[in-house]
Amino acid sequence: MRAAIVEAPGKVSVTTVPDPTPGPRDVVVSVASCGICGTDLHILQGEFAPTLPILPGHEFAGEVVGIGSEVTELAVGDKVAVDPSLHCHECRYCRSGRGNLCDRWNAIGVTVPGGAAEFAVAPVANCVKLPDHVNVRDAALIEPLSCAVRGYDVLSGTLGAEVLIYGTGTMGLMMLELAKRTGAAGVDVLDINPDRLATATKLGCSRAGASAEEFERPEGWDVVIDATGNAGAIQDGLGRVAKGGTFLQFGVSDYATTAVIEPYKIYNQEITITGSMAVLHSFERAAALFATGVLDPEVFISDRLPLDQYPAAIERFQAGQGRKIVVEP
Repeated sequence: MRAAIVEAPGKVSVTTVPDPTPGPRDVVVSVASCGICGTDLHILQGEFAPTLPILPGHEFAGEVVGIGSEVTELAVGDKVAVDPSLHCHECRYCRSGRGNLCDRWNAIGVTVPGGAAEFAVAPVANCVKLPDHVNVRDAALIEPLSCAVRGYDVLSGTLGAEVLIYGTGTMGLMMLELAKRTGAAGVDVLDINPDRLATATKLGCSRAGASAEEFERPEGWDVVIDATGNAGAIQDGLGRVAKGGTFLQFGVSDYATTAVIEPYKIYNQEITITGSMAVLHSFERAAALFATGVLDPEVFISDRLPLDQYPAAIERFQAGQGRKIVVEP
């Protein structure tokens, strides 16, 4: 089969590799689409994936074309979205229901072969069957949506909150859509890309701008979300949290990224600083939300490229062009 391979830091290609073979409780998925996200850039930089080469792609969906000998939950022909999370179920965090913090955390497309290929293998427990009306070519959006759902689980949103989101890429736009549906009174967004700001405006944000200074809100925002991973945005966002408010680090930063906090201000104003890591008990809910039309794929997916153009897709994403970029075998 054809597959993308990150061979070494900064080097990715598309080549022919053996077809995957399912274990007793695995299924083989014919990949319909595979999304590219910031994690893929970190893998390309030599971060996150413990060893290279690796077959990337953790946002994917498709049709079941093979099943293991002990699989009864799914059948050939079923449409599925795949949760890439692989937890050990044995460490302290797994036993306490915090599998996303697993001491031996693994993920399809990060530490084991993923979905940037014609076929991918996944445990049946990680596959969510999709209803007939869902276009499986759009369903690669379910994995990032499940991360956004996890983010709002962490926030435990308050009705009537004023929300500020840094970044209007795929994840920032998803956080915008969920903020609107979790009772926010207002959702302001920031980005330096005017095309992305235009998309956020189309989706119904309250205000869109390049700097928080444009919004004239000296008291700050109840919820501030960084969806960029950028040090400058993070530092600015930490200073925009209102008294009693919450800052959510949602964007994925490079390992070396740092920010300065003011301990007295955090104490005196009862500010909460928290993070949200990947998927936790949120994939099935994201699939259910997706099936209701919570996201418009025509808005979110800007580019559909053939798998053989995976390196070009990575370059386009790295340059900040488009929104969600998917490759389709």
